[in-house]
This record gives sequence, structure tokens and C-alpha cells, in this order.
Amino acid sequence: MKLSVPHLPLVLCLVFTLYADAMLSLPTNLIPPGMKNVHVGVPFLSSAIEELTALSSKKVFVLANRSSTRFLEGDGKLMEELRRMGILAAPLCTSIGMGGGETGLLEACDKAYESGADCVITVGGGAVQDAGKFVRLWLSTNSGAGATVKGIQEASSRDPMPDLPPQIAIPNSFAMAEATHVAGLTTTAKIKSGVAHPCLMPTIIIYDATLSEGLPDWVRFGTAFRGVEHAIGAITHPKANEGIRAQALNGLSILNENLNLLVQNPECKIAQGNIYVGGFIAVRALNRGCYPALGHLIENHYSARFDVHQGSCSGIMCARMMHYHRDHSKEYQDRISAVFGDPSVPAPRLISALAAKLPGVSKNHIEENVTDEMLKEFSQWEFDNHIVRLNQLSPKEFKTAEDIYGMLTESLEKL
Repeated sequence: MKLSVPHLPLVLCLVFTLYADAMLSLPTNLIPPGMKNVHVGVPFLSSAIEELTALSSKKVFVLANRSSTRFLEGDGKLMEELRRMGILAAPLCTSIGMGGGETGLLEACDKAYESGADCVITVGGGAVQDAGKFVRLWLSTNSGAGATVKGIQEASSRDPMPDLPPQIAIPNSFAMAEATHVAGLTTTAKIKSGVAHPCLMPTIIIYDATLSEGLPDWVRFGTAFRGVEHAIGAITHPKANEGIRAQALNGLSILNENLNLLVQNPECKIAQGNIYVGGFIAVRALNRGCYPALGHLIENHYSARFDVHQGSCSGIMCARMMHYHRDHSKEYQDRISAVFGDPSVPAPRLISALAAKLPGVSKNHIEENVTDEMLKEFSQWEFDNHIVRLNQLSPKEFKTAEDIYGMLTESLEKL
């Protein structure tokens, strides 16, 4: 079937033909400044070696989540190939946990610095991809001291900023951290923090669905649903323009179609490749002046505070947030409904229905052991500490902490 989105600017030229047996390609005009190549649906090992050769890398530091180790260690695999080539800087580093916890991140920074690495390869999800950005910053400091969060943040504000070592990002899921110049971490006090700078954009992305084999549902479908969140955040953002919205709607179309295919066949490499393309299109729309979106800010806080994966944060809160500001963003939400093929159905209901299909993705707070009392305290904390920012990002104003609480606890049946 032909898949196109009305109101799409000619400059993007994004009209796709979508078949269940055809993988989409990523339009090269969407590759952001600072990034050289994005490869989708190619073997990650041969592609990584080819890119390392082009970069003339001599000491490569590899950072991965633990679940990816089986794809990297052993005869004929990446780590062995780097050893054979004489360019492996250090043993595989797997210290990064969910959310980019401070302790594991600083350990990775120190190991990379001690190895004298001139290139970083990151294999895994969003926390690992962001960790690679922090590692590159720390490698550029020439500091003899151990890494600290304060030291990394200070390094991100240097002017002029020195050139950073290149990063080859090899994601195993769809969080899309590798497609941005923002990096997040969770401090030991369970506060979400981070840095942002154009120089943090990874140099190369290689997405090979082989690395997604055997992923638990909460990772596979949770990170894919984050792409939906990215698209909606861009479409309904107060600062979005027509070009941003059209691009995000295009990404959302691809995500919706292929998420439904993936539910039927969770290991389908073509559907996963297309989800990667749709997610990339969506997150790049969001990063054209609309980052962070309302969902990002609240869900990042919620994730750090309650140790909830961000995919489930989206499953719980995305449709509820849309419902809260629907009267103020109806024009754009109606376009979301049209993309889903049901113009007469409110968009929050369609998003909630999509989330309900996704295994491993929570839809209610109680599934994550977040109680009503915890939500009241969280809502008050958001209001006391972030209300100005929230109202900059929301199409509808929050006047009290009760407004936030009411939004977070809205019944899905009422959407």
C-alpha cells in the first residue's frame, strides 16, 4: 500500500511505499549535522569495521549493555576482530545500567580515559548510547582526575569545544538516543540530569535487527512506543511549525503500521527496520526546536523517581497527557487520528488502544507499584519545582498540582 501524509513539505520528499516484505530506507536529508552515515538493515560487524577503517581509528573502546555481550564476544565477533586488527583499547565495558546510573557511567568514563581510546563504539539501548557521548566528552578533557558528573557537565560547556573522538552507535532497540545531541543520566540521588551540545551527535549509526533477537517485550515494544511518544510530542508541541508536524506525522504513520506488524511477529526484521526508520524520522522532527516535549520532561522525572522504564512511562502517560490538553491541541490531534485511519475517534483513545496491544508495556501506574499517594507527592513536586517549564511545553496550562495529578490519574476508559 502507498503510505503518504498530507501537508508534507516538498523539501522532505518523504513518500514511502510500505510493504510487509520491504524495508524502508532513511532519507539522507534527515541526517543531522555532525553525523556522517546512518545504516539501517545492514550487518553491524562488517559495517562497523568498514567505518573504523575510514575513520583510521587506532584504539577503540567498546561499551555495551550486558544483553548484547553474546553478539560481541567470541570467535569471529566484534571484540575478537578488533583484537585481531590490533585496535582494541580495553576489554568490553558493561557497567551501564537502565537510565544511565551515575556510578556505572563514571566507571565507563574512567576506563575509557585510562585506555587512551580514540574512538567509542556503543552497542545497546538509549542509556548505553548516551553513555558513549559522556565518555567522548571525558576523553577530550585530558584530565588526570577521576570522572565526576560535575566535571562532565563542565566539559560540555567549554568554548571553544575541542573535537571529540568519533562514536559509532549500534543500537539494539528503538530509544533513539543515538539520533540526538542530548545525553541523560540518573544521579545517585535519583535525579535525572544530563548535557546537550551539537558535538555530542554520534558520528555513525548502524541498526542491525540481529542485535534485537531475544529482546524482552518491555524493551522491544517499550522503546518502539517511545517513537510514538516522540512523534506526538512534536506534533502537539507549542513551538512546532508545519514542517515539524508533517515530518512527525510521517514518522508516526510508519511506526503505527509496523508496530502492528511487530505484534504479530516480534522477531520480524523488516518491521523492526521500518520502526527504526519511523522512529528516527519522529525524533529528528522533535529535535528541530521542540525538545524536550511535555511527555519527555514528566516521564524522565517519573522514570528516575520510580525506576520505571521509559517505554512503560509512555504507555502509562502518553494518552493521558494528550487527553488533558486535547481541547487546546485538537487541530493537531485530529491529524493524528487521520494518520491512524480513524478520523472520528479521539487521538488519545487511539494511542491508548495501540499501547494496549503492546506486550510488556505498562498502561497503569499500579503495574509499576506506583501508588496514589506516591502520585500525589510526585504531582506536588512537579508543580513546586517545574511548573514554569511544564507550562512552556503544554498546550494547556497547569494551574495547580491537582491539575497534574488529575492528568496522571485519568481513567483510560474515559479517553
